[in-house]
Amino acid sequence: MSDRLRRKLVWTLLQMGLLMLLVATANATTLVRLSFDDLARQATAIARARCLASASLWRNGEIWTETEFAVLEVSKGTAPGILRISLPGGRMDHLQSHVEGVPAFRAGEEVYLFLWNARGRDNYVLGWTQGTFRIMHDPRTGLERVTQDSAATPAFDPATREFRHGGVRNVPLPVFQLKLKRALEKANR
Repeated sequence: MSDRLRRKLVWTLLQMGLLMLLVATANATTLVRLSFDDLARQATAIARARCLASASLWRNGEIWTETEFAVLEVSKGTAPGILRISLPGGRMDHLQSHVEGVPAFRAGEEVYLFLWNARGRDNYVLGWTQGTFRIMHDPRTGLERVTQDSAATPAFDPATREFRHGGVRNVPLPVFQLKLKRALEKANR
């Protein structure tokens, strides 16, 4: 075997090895579908809030985004007047980190957040997009409607062993609030 051919073979094997290593260490996000009742039961707090601001930062070599919310109403548990949430992903200068299933928030928008808090730890959005319900205001009619972020994201359904779309879509706010009230009553039985 010629020297040139040997170098080409070694280089090709090295590239294949690096590619296999990259594939083996790649991370994926798979969300297991939580029903609305499961979200209501498992949440330690549920709050209607308005996003004040979001900022990305470096934490342990990864990009995270911290978002502040003004809490407008608490349906379950307790929440401070200003709620801070940290989620993986974000944008720092020219670098962007995207984690599938993690919600992103814009200043001024209103949401219902299903929160989970382990004692002494930060608040987390339960199920990420599954625990995020955006409130849209129709300027023409004045009506408010609610859509769950995960309604557009497929999640794994362990009962059917398939990925499915589902969730709350374009529901009038009073209907959503009634659904939430019933789910909380069921969870308290």
